[in-house]
Amino acid sequence: MSWQAYVDTSLVGTGHVDKAAIISIAGDSAWATSAGYTISAEEMKNISGIVSGNQAAVDKAFAEGLYVAGERYVLTKNDEGSVYARKGREGLVISKSKQAILIGHHGEAGVAGNATQVVESLKDYLVGLNY
Repeated sequence: MSWQAYVDTSLVGTGHVDKAAIISIAGDSAWATSAGYTISAEEMKNISGIVSGNQAAVDKAFAEGLYVAGERYVLTKNDEGSVYARKGREGLVISKSKQAILIGHHGEAGVAGNATQVVESLKDYLVGLNY
C-alpha cells in the first residue's frame, strides 16, 4: 500500500480523522497528506523534535503551542512518542513509528478517543512492518 493510501484509507477513511499526514521521522519530508493539509518544513522539524524526546522542543510546545498546518494547538500530553493537542474542540493525535510520524486531526464533532485509536493502531501496524 502506498503512503497516500494509508492517509486516505486507514486514517481519513475511518471517519474518525478528517485530515492527516505521514512525515519522515527526521521531519524533513511529507510522505503523504490529505488534500490541502500542508505542514511547513519548520512545523515538521518541531514535531520530529517533540516525538523524539528533545526536551527543549517539548518545553517550547507546552509554553508557546504546537503549530501544525498554520494552526496553533495547545499541547495537552506528550507520552513517549505520542503527542496530543487541542484547539477548542478540535484535536491532534501525533504518533511515531520507527521511520514515520503519523498526524491525525479530528474536527469539533470528532471524538478524541476514536481519533487516537485510529492513529495509534496504524502506528502499531507500521511498527510491526519495521516502519
